[in-house]
Amino acid sequence: MELFEDARCGLQVEDSPATPLYVCPVKSSSSTTIQQQGYSASIFLKHKDKLEKTQQKCIAIFALVCCFAVLVALFFSSVDIWGDSEDGITEENCSRNCRIVLVENIPEDLFTADAKTSVPLSLGFHRLLDLAKYSIEVVSPVWNLNSWDTETKPGSAKQVQSAVSLNNSVELAALIAHGAEVTFVNMTAFTRGGLHSSFWIVDRKHMYIGSGDMNWRSFAKRKELGLVLYNCSCLALDLHRVFSFYWQLHERDYIPTIWSRRVSALYKRHEPLELQVNETEATTYVSTSPELFCAKDRTKDVDAIYQVIHSAKSFIFISVSDYLPLVNTKLRGTAVTRYWSPIDEVIREAVVLRGVKVRMLITHWNKTHPLTFNFISSLKSLCLQLHNCSLEVLFLFSLQRFFSQKEKKGDIQDLLNHNKYMVTDNALYIGNHNWVGSDFAVNAGVGLVIMMKNNLKNRGKKIISQVRAAFDRDWRSHYAKSQRGSNNQNSKYREFYSKTKERENDSKSPL
Repeated sequence: MELFEDARCGLQVEDSPATPLYVCPVKSSSSTTIQQQGYSASIFLKHKDKLEKTQQKCIAIFALVCCFAVLVALFFSSVDIWGDSEDGITEENCSRNCRIVLVENIPEDLFTADAKTSVPLSLGFHRLLDLAKYSIEVVSPVWNLNSWDTETKPGSAKQVQSAVSLNNSVELAALIAHGAEVTFVNMTAFTRGGLHSSFWIVDRKHMYIGSGDMNWRSFAKRKELGLVLYNCSCLALDLHRVFSFYWQLHERDYIPTIWSRRVSALYKRHEPLELQVNETEATTYVSTSPELFCAKDRTKDVDAIYQVIHSAKSFIFISVSDYLPLVNTKLRGTAVTRYWSPIDEVIREAVVLRGVKVRMLITHWNKTHPLTFNFISSLKSLCLQLHNCSLEVLFLFSLQRFFSQKEKKGDIQDLLNHNKYMVTDNALYIGNHNWVGSDFAVNAGVGLVIMMKNNLKNRGKKIISQVRAAFDRDWRSHYAKSQRGSNNQNSKYREFYSKTKERENDSKSPL
């Protein structure tokens, strides 16, 4: 055993094969003890600080990973982006040279053959079906094509996709049995409204949009108007994204906050699609409503209507079933009615401040709201003491007097002017909504805006001329009449108002 001097202690210690244990005599000095304790505490605090920093980093990283996982989960749960390749059609290779055709349904013998200015709606649909090679996508409020013959069986429907409101349709059941894909949009869960959208997309190349839907009345008893566009894949691709939006709402009762870019708008009010329409330069885009259903960059229907009215230079012709700038809502179980101004105000501005000629053709039917006449009277009064001011309103009614008494007693939708469009000197708007505030606020609809460019080549504006001719035909028909305010109308409103109050009081009753 050897003794050697330990440099750390200044002592000699025994050399042993065992693990050396260095024992240093501690001087009985309080200052030395305090210094050693301070040194130990310093070491401990430094280690503790590093440990806390490491833990904070781990927590931050873990939080970021969790947030990312949640975002990914929300993203993939909201829309299946991998399930739709858009058939290889992109903004770069799509077609911008389109052919557009006006289609109408006019009840038999309502007008003479010479007065008809368009292709029958049924023929337009048949042509789209004949052109279909890969897919047919249809959005319609209802499916009721064979009410008189529910035994009719459709052919193979493996490539048909349809989005509809919740309903019991024999036709849809038959289509599903033959391989069609059908999704139901429960609008009640989203906005307490309904699905009014009506459009077709064929092979992502051809499309239809208008007032006519998959109801047999649209081909027989109701007056409808719409547009069919051929070889217009750029616009069809954008409309397909609206269809995809509806499709992803299947079995949902909420609108996801995160959507794939494949449902966002390709074109909008301030960045429209530039294209050739019947060899005429134009811009166009698709709008939607309600606001809750407007995906990223999608223009709202009411904003599209505002743009078309605001851009008019000489005339604005409007044909709708109903006009009522009111919104009916419920606040804590109580019905609340408020003035809805966007469209009403821009019409007033066009007439009074810009001297634009306005004509409105409104349907007069069983469900015309009594206050409609009040708002129309208010609009017409704008021009009483003004020069260069023209606002005319006619009601398209008495269609039933041409038909037999048996037909007059049919459904209230029979022989109804169901049009929903506006034409100006340089633009056209085709929509799915009546111009009623509540429709735009809670019901799903789609609109199409086509604006002609101002150059010498566009003087013809063929499609604008065709739609205007259809409006003029209806305006000059013996079914269109002026409807002045009367005591009878006021009494109808008072009766309507008193019944509404009675219902409200009954709902408040503790019994």
